[in-house]
Amino acid sequence: MAWMLFGALFVFLLIGVPIALSIGLASLVVLVTHRVPLVLVAQRLFAGTDSFPLVAVPFFILAGDLLAKGKVSKRLVDFADSVVGFLRGGLSLVAVLGSMFFSAISGSGAATTAAMAAPLIPEMREKGYDSAFSAALIASAGTIGVVIPPSVPMVLYAVIADQSVAQLFLNGFIPGILMGLALMVVAMFTARRDNYPQGSPFSLPNVWRHFRRSFWGLLTPLIILGGIFSGYFTPSEAAVIAVDYAVIAALFIYRDCKLKDIFKLIVDSAVTMSLVMFVIASASIFGWVLANWKIPAMIADSLLSLSRNKYVLMLLINVIILIAGVFMETASALIILTPVFLPIVSSLGINLVHFGIVLVIGLAIGMVTPPVAINLYVASSVSGLSIERISRAMVPLLLALIAVLLVVTYVPLLL
Repeated sequence: MAWMLFGALFVFLLIGVPIALSIGLASLVVLVTHRVPLVLVAQRLFAGTDSFPLVAVPFFILAGDLLAKGKVSKRLVDFADSVVGFLRGGLSLVAVLGSMFFSAISGSGAATTAAMAAPLIPEMREKGYDSAFSAALIASAGTIGVVIPPSVPMVLYAVIADQSVAQLFLNGFIPGILMGLALMVVAMFTARRDNYPQGSPFSLPNVWRHFRRSFWGLLTPLIILGGIFSGYFTPSEAAVIAVDYAVIAALFIYRDCKLKDIFKLIVDSAVTMSLVMFVIASASIFGWVLANWKIPAMIADSLLSLSRNKYVLMLLINVIILIAGVFMETASALIILTPVFLPIVSSLGINLVHFGIVLVIGLAIGMVTPPVAINLYVASSVSGLSIERISRAMVPLLLALIAVLLVVTYVPLLL
């Protein structure tokens, strides 16, 4: 049965069927073959999306789009520049630090990449930075967008694995910071090797001036996460409050959006969310087929027969996650892999919140590994460089991110 399900899925993907349809059609092949009443399809499509925590997803997407549209990203870049821009290759560090700041607002890798690429790539090119490395660095830093909370993939994992969104958010900070530090190390080494220029001298008054200008943007994650962790509101309520705050900031504080712009952003976010929800609905049927024929248990038994050592098995799981990220979009891969791996990690006694962080980081790395590499496509579009050229410059950055994945996998960092 597993061969039929995954074989059909692979065939549909191979011939170019969209991922959401591939998931649903592969499930349908199994259901029709075994003469299961097709009314089940409609029931599972509805049940898969009938979840209160999923309310957070469209609102976090919309809040990120609202803040990315205006001047928040530029102000965050200026603040980061005032902090680390004086170092050699300072703009490289600004790219990473700015991405970390914006990650705490957007919850999206693509949005973080776009927000940083637009102001920084032209400036880095003008200052003599290698264009391919600049684009690769910003795309790599964009992966932090789904690790530092709020994170849309973490919300999806929490729903599927029945875990606390707040706990996942709380434990996403340290791995996200580690990813940023690892990329900064590579950036500093490259800056010294290629003799990139230093920026303006460090000045506390300059830092304070840019902090004040970016204050309302920096306040966003404090409102969202402070409210969640203090217990004043749930993650779903926090997402709605984030949208309210983003609208107020865009219309009345920064005044960089008009009502017609906000309407267009709402429509665009609704389109994005409809695609995500369609994947979730299709994956609900896929998950029912997996559970009904006990396929996750079969896969778990197969892996456990190779080794009972949890360190070896986690290494194998990481390899599978990284390969999946190469060929599948993050949300789709997460929805498919989570029910498959949960029985395995549970039998190994691994904390499911810890595994959720590992899964999200592993799939985030897929955002910069072609052919399905959304951050690379965004960076390529802004920079005008080919995917192939950016990918060659990506290698040391990719190795740094994989090193962080292994550290998070094997070193207990849970709070």
